Amino acid sequence: MADQTQVLQADHAMRHWADPSPDPVPAGPDRHLRMFCELLLQTHNPYKPAVIDWPQLSPEALQRVTSLPIWDIAVQTEGRATMRVRTFAATVQHPLLRRALEMDADEEARHKVVLSKLVEAYGIPLAPEPDYPPPADPEWGWLVTGYSECIDSFFAFGLFAAAKRSGFFPADLVETFEPVIQEEGRHILFFVNWAAWYKRQLPWWRRPLFSLKVARVWLFLIWERIGIARGIDADGTAQDANFTMTGSAAVAEPLEARALIELCLAENQRRMAGYDARLLRPETVPRLARLALRFLR
Repeated sequence: MADQTQVLQADHAMRHWADPSPDPVPAGPDRHLRMFCELLLQTHNPYKPAVIDWPQLSPEALQRVTSLPIWDIAVQTEGRATMRVRTFAATVQHPLLRRALEMDADEEARHKVVLSKLVEAYGIPLAPEPDYPPPADPEWGWLVTGYSECIDSFFAFGLFAAAKRSGFFPADLVETFEPVIQEEGRHILFFVNWAAWYKRQLPWWRRPLFSLKVARVWLFLIWERIGIARGIDADGTAQDANFTMTGSAAVAEPLEARALIELCLAENQRRMAGYDARLLRPETVPRLARLALRFLR
């Protein structure tokens, strides 16, 4: 009972956080930096993947899980994200920001361990993992990871809810993954606040260059996802994509486009609702989703 109480307390703490100061916090000043760093550090959930009690699956559920062609991509995505965030963290001099980035990287690494333990528990074969070299431009790697998670997490929230509702994954397995999904919400909240803070720290003449770099990242991510939609890249290897997006057609109940977008918007709002309202929220993908709804009946 004591252990279960601790688990519930840690889970609640991961989903609810507010800075004690009542003052407005605009993007840019040091108090904004302190707030979004403390958000990540103070809401860390100390669960250990090595002791997760993976639920026993029925033969039908086991077949559904093991037949999904997403596990190689899932593990490799987290491996790349870990390297990118750690490489960028090593370039940061501010001690609090660096500590928060290191926490972010550690949680990405833990996601990879969770996935590795899952495939081990259910006997899912994986292709040999590639090397994860550090990016030549650490900031580029961090931006690619952050904006990629902003895209993928938005759809992950809705698809995860749809998978739970459809019963494709057993309820116990869904709940086992729940902390990973919520951690991604914390990561993108941290990232978008960092991006706004960082841009305001730059000299005025560097801000257009940073905006151009961000635009290049978005173009890169769009092109990457076009490649994923085609299945493989030029050398025949599946590339970065959040596993919840890659396996969307398989894990969720059939949904019309409008219903799926509405579910993603609702889940995105629900998962962000427990955090300090003064922090910036990811807006680009939700804004595009709301725009798409205007053209869908």
